[in-house]
Amino acid sequence: MADYVLMTDSCCDLTAEMAEELGLVVLPLRLEMKGLEYRNWLDGREIGFREFYSQVRSGEMPVTSAVNVGQFEEAMRPILEAGKDILCICFSSALSTTFQSACIAAGELAKAFPERKINTVDSRCASMGQGLLVWLCAREKKKGLSVDALMDYALNIQETVCHWFTVDDLNHLKRGGRVSAASALFGTMLSVKPILHVDREGRLIPMEKCRGRKASLLALVGHMEKTAVNPAEQTVFISHGDCLEDAEFVAEEIRRRLGVRDIYINYVGPVIGSHTGAGVVALFFTGGPR
Repeated sequence: MADYVLMTDSCCDLTAEMAEELGLVVLPLRLEMKGLEYRNWLDGREIGFREFYSQVRSGEMPVTSAVNVGQFEEAMRPILEAGKDILCICFSSALSTTFQSACIAAGELAKAFPERKINTVDSRCASMGQGLLVWLCAREKKKGLSVDALMDYALNIQETVCHWFTVDDLNHLKRGGRVSAASALFGTMLSVKPILHVDREGRLIPMEKCRGRKASLLALVGHMEKTAVNPAEQTVFISHGDCLEDAEFVAEEIRRRLGVRDIYINYVGPVIGSHTGAGVVALFFTGGPR
């Protein structure tokens, strides 16, 4: 069985340390702000997470871009030249063209390396939901699964990776077309906080509205309580838009109500944060199909 590399993109929102420990190759998406372009590295080397959210809070509206075909080819080629195969798990195709770029690059490189396998997976996940899928796959890779078997595994479990999140500022969802201008205005006036999830197609879907921040955070835990499978045995991921205390509040509720022991918390990266704004809190776990 040929050796292979597990590849993903920076919208997985894993920490740089986790990515290194898992042996991942991670390609950065990009954002432009104040006329400057930054790559969304997991370690924040070009723009720090707190710096990014500080600028967003001050009114900056970043523009984001996907990983392009050339970037994928540049990252994939040396791996193939080294005689290794590739499994690439990408940000949801419903939210980005990154997966499409990976497929095009894989198709082009397959002509030059017909003996190698370049498998691409549309995660249909976002943020640490994508990270959780990649983490689960990396764990199976260490058990010795082949590149084809791991692709099948990823496709089989992707619908069980549940995403629930809430945002603090409706104006960013308005900008992305997720809520109307009127809903954003009146929702802000009434302190309405939406609860959204990512459906089985990888799309952002509004599910309910809560009055007040604490109610919205408790609603995330409530959805996990209803849909998680064997929660006490899981590793749970939480990501946040520079609101660590709120993320820790959710984590403590999960520990108290569901007996979960292993919880990883990290920032929502600048690319996804450009569309959610500061104050987003997202919860990821495995459960029934989305």
